[in-house]
Amino acid sequence: MEKIDVRGMSCPQPVLMTKNAIEKHTEGIDILVDNNTAKNNITRFLKNLGYNLEYKNEKEDTIIIARK
Repeated sequence: MEKIDVRGMSCPQPVLMTKNAIEKHTEGIDILVDNNTAKNNITRFLKNLGYNLEYKNEKEDTIIIARK
């Protein structure tokens, strides 16, 4: 699976990077985020596309696991 790191970025950059990655890897991606705003915006975007999401906490960060 493709893994992208959007830590330290402010919106809309995390959502745009997620969009670009999901266009190349439609089966799913993992996204590493470090703030709730990016997590919530990416979650909303991916749910609207029909992805199933899981979350793993990794220290202060969260990994969003998105699969079709």
